[in-house]
Amino acid sequence: MDLQTLDIFLAVAEERSVTRAAERLGRVQSNVTTRIQQLEEQLGTALFLREGRRMELTAAGETLSGYAERLLALAEEARQAVAPDHPTGRLRVGAMESTALARLPQPLVQLHADWPDLSLELRTAPSRQLVEQVLAHQLDAAFVAWPPPDMDAEALTHSLACVPVFTETLLLALPASHPPVKAPQDVQVATLAAFTRGCTYRQVGEDWLRRGLRKPPQVRELASYPAILAGVAAGHCAGVVPQSVLEQLRSPPALQWVPLQTCTTMLITRQGYATPALQALKEALTASPGALRVA
Repeated sequence: MDLQTLDIFLAVAEERSVTRAAERLGRVQSNVTTRIQQLEEQLGTALFLREGRRMELTAAGETLSGYAERLLALAEEARQAVAPDHPTGRLRVGAMESTALARLPQPLVQLHADWPDLSLELRTAPSRQLVEQVLAHQLDAAFVAWPPPDMDAEALTHSLACVPVFTETLLLALPASHPPVKAPQDVQVATLAAFTRGCTYRQVGEDWLRRGLRKPPQVRELASYPAILAGVAAGHCAGVVPQSVLEQLRSPPALQWVPLQTCTTMLITRQGYATPALQALKEALTASPGALRVA
């Protein structure tokens, strides 16, 4: 059960297709099929359910995927550890949609300019899901709004190293025609346009509106800030938007903006995780406008 085979196994698991996994890995399809079959024979169990060309993990496959992710992550960490002065290899970073849009372009450009041999993979998701992916070794580091919803923040600090990197001012967006708002009781819409559950900013908006409505607001789940702002502009809902995102818009919509609170964005990693690539990312962040000093 070598690392290369585990990498192939995870590619098939993620793509749910031998054909797409082979394209992604730059291998011929027959080679991928053979390696999966050999792995199943070594383990004495089926790892995939074959449904036509679609591949779904069995219970055994789901179990193996967790071990495979941890083994490959540890191997990559070991490769980087033996070359402490030269960040290379792969760094898998997760971020909230707002952070990827407003905060990361400049430091990531600088990181690539300084270390062109470093391969950085960036994925976006809500904060809670990002925390779960770091703990599951699916990501090496992530930018999350703290605390993540429905999680014990104090308990998480035993498993995660958390470094504050940005302070965000959260604004409640309301239709331009909405009467002035000074308190939650002044809000006249009962729907919040927001990302899926697990988003800290969504939780802030729900908690704030609940104080005025005396019940949880309805939530219209949308996939991007332009969609959220369009929903608010249509006049039927509110939305929570970081000021840093608003500042990125060339022509901000004519909406009413109500300051809510500030929120800290943390750079999280697993306790003990330290690689030259991570240190290079921290240095690029420290040099970027608006960032706190990243140790």
